[in-house]
Amino acid sequence: MAKPLGFEKPLGMRDILPESLAKQRHLERLLGQCISRWGYEEISTPSLEYYDTVGAASATLTDRMFRLLDKQGHTVVLRPDMTTPIARVVSSLYKDVPVPIRLFYQANVFRAQEKEAGRNAEFFQTGIELIGDASDDADAEAIALAVFCLRAAGVETFRIAVGHVDFVDGLLEDAIEQESDRNQFRQFLYERDFVGFRQLLSTLDITSEAKDRLEALLRLRGGKAKIAEAYELTGNEKARRAVDTIASLWEALEGYGVTDDLLLDFNLIINLNYYTGVVFEGYAADLGSPLLGGGRYDHLLAQFGRPASATGFAIKMDRLLQVTPVLDSQPASRILLCYTADSRKKALTEAQLLRDDGLVVVTRLVSEEADVAALQDKGYTKVICLTEQGE
Repeated sequence: MAKPLGFEKPLGMRDILPESLAKQRHLERLLGQCISRWGYEEISTPSLEYYDTVGAASATLTDRMFRLLDKQGHTVVLRPDMTTPIARVVSSLYKDVPVPIRLFYQANVFRAQEKEAGRNAEFFQTGIELIGDASDDADAEAIALAVFCLRAAGVETFRIAVGHVDFVDGLLEDAIEQESDRNQFRQFLYERDFVGFRQLLSTLDITSEAKDRLEALLRLRGGKAKIAEAYELTGNEKARRAVDTIASLWEALEGYGVTDDLLLDFNLIINLNYYTGVVFEGYAADLGSPLLGGGRYDHLLAQFGRPASATGFAIKMDRLLQVTPVLDSQPASRILLCYTADSRKKALTEAQLLRDDGLVVVTRLVSEEADVAALQDKGYTKVICLTEQGE
């Protein structure tokens, strides 16, 4: 016999209680105001999408999606991200809208979790998509806006790491012949497993010079000086073009005045098969997981019939809640308005007049004065009792 579910929730789902939700809504307002001032317009898409369109194009692995059948027998998914649905909209409803297109969202997404993972299966994101601009300045805009969002939210200490997928690919292609070995190195970098990276490197039959270059890759993390170090590390044309892009990007970011909050990380990989150029990831003090992630994805829109370059980022709201100050707001004054049956109409009218003035008013039917006395210490600023004889 199956164990009764009782008060259990589906795996990975959670309740958000009023105190936490109030802070989340407060942060969403701050982020929405910040993003809107940069010319981005908010968009909302359905929670359910067809698997054959959005699901198949998403960067999320299929086994991480919630899949269902609708009454017509079509496979649908709970949206695993917001970028792919927005690509669908831009390629259909916005097909005649000229680029660049700037959109932002504040929405929940769903990703199935293994029982032992202990992660949320439903979580909230705030993010932006800048579609139709292939310039380095577009990447700089996305990164700078991410910095300003974290500042607006009140994150005290954070860094955004910036890299380029072609630098890693070019360096690996130059040094390692076997694609399977290159993929394993990418996996180690994706997982930030530098021990595994070094162990695999020690087993390969390649020149000591090639090993030195790959070992040096792990140290290419820091400030502007790392650009020159990266350029000297390789003669691979793909990798050098990536360094040129980072140099141009850094110059644009200096114009925004945000480089103190950035660091260059030439071994950064945040998705193995999705991003096509600049990538970035945000970290906050005392938080073990990334706070935000983003980058350039120039191949997605073509899957919907409208090829276009694009860049963007998503902030993970549950993690943002952990690293922002406690919501500093005074509790609203709460008035309890008690009434007897014979004064109901008068009391309810008075309650609405007080609400129209911006006050919080809770009404309660009582039968005698003793009931009112029992409510005096229940957290109300003021208790009023109306009877037929008056207040």
